[in-house]
Amino acid sequence: MNPLTTKLKSLGLRGIAAEIDDVIALATKKRWSAPQIIERVIEIEHADRGRRSLERRLTRSKLGRFKTMDVFDWDWPKRIDRTLVESCLQLDFIDGAKNVVLAAPHGLGKTMIAQNIAHQAILAGHSVIFTTASQLLLDLTGAESARALDRRLKHYAGVGLLCVDELGYLSYDNRNADLLFQLINRRYEKKSIILTTNLAFSEWSKIFPNATCATALIDRIVHHAEIVAIDGDSYRRREAEREKVEGAKRRASKTKAKR
Repeated sequence: MNPLTTKLKSLGLRGIAAEIDDVIALATKKRWSAPQIIERVIEIEHADRGRRSLERRLTRSKLGRFKTMDVFDWDWPKRIDRTLVESCLQLDFIDGAKNVVLAAPHGLGKTMIAQNIAHQAILAGHSVIFTTASQLLLDLTGAESARALDRRLKHYAGVGLLCVDELGYLSYDNRNADLLFQLINRRYEKKSIILTTNLAFSEWSKIFPNATCATALIDRIVHHAEIVAIDGDSYRRREAEREKVEGAKRRASKTKAKR
C-alpha cells in the first residue's frame, strides 16, 4: 500500500486515499498548480463524505425498500389533495416544525407517500427514523429502567424527522398512550412528525380507549399540521382483481393452445 494512502486514511481522508494515485497521475499529466490539486482533493473528499453520510442516514432510518411516487396513480383515489402532497414531498413543512398526517383507509398509498417524504428528507440531509406505531411503543415499553426509557425517548425526540406508520391498526393501554404523549410533547413545535392512520381523529378513542391524554395527544399532533385525507377504494384490492383476471386469461390461453 502506498505510504501516502496509509497516512491519508489515518487522518480520516478515505475518499482521497482511494483516488490519490489517479489524482497524482492526472496532476502530473496536466501540470496542475498547487491550488488546482488542493481543489481537486477537496472535491473528492467532499463527495465521498456526502456519499457516506447519505448511506448512514439511509441505514439508520430503517426506511427499507419502497415504491417511488412516479408509479403512484393519482387518478385512483376519489379524494386526494395532490398539491398538498407535492408540497410535503418538497419538505415545505419541516422548516416550520409542522407535522404531516396522512389519513386514509387501507390500501390507498398513505405509507408509500410517507416513505417518499422520508426519503426526500434523507436526501436533503435530515436524520430520519421510519417506524410503525407498534414497533415504536414496543421499544419504549421495553425499557428496563427510567434512565433507559429517557434514552429511548431522547433517541426518537432528537431525530430530524420521525415517521410513525400504522397508528390505528391496534389499540393500546394507558401506559402506551402516556409514552406516545411524552414523545409527541418533546417534539411539539420543535421537530416534525409524519403520521399515517386509518382512522379519523374522532375515532382515536378506539386506539386509546381508556387514556385521559388522548385529546391532548391529538391536539399537539394536529396543531401546526398538514392533514392529507385520502378517500377511495383499495389499490391492493384493485391489483388483486386485475391479477385474478390476467391469471384467468393466461390459463384460458394455455388451454386453448393445447387444443
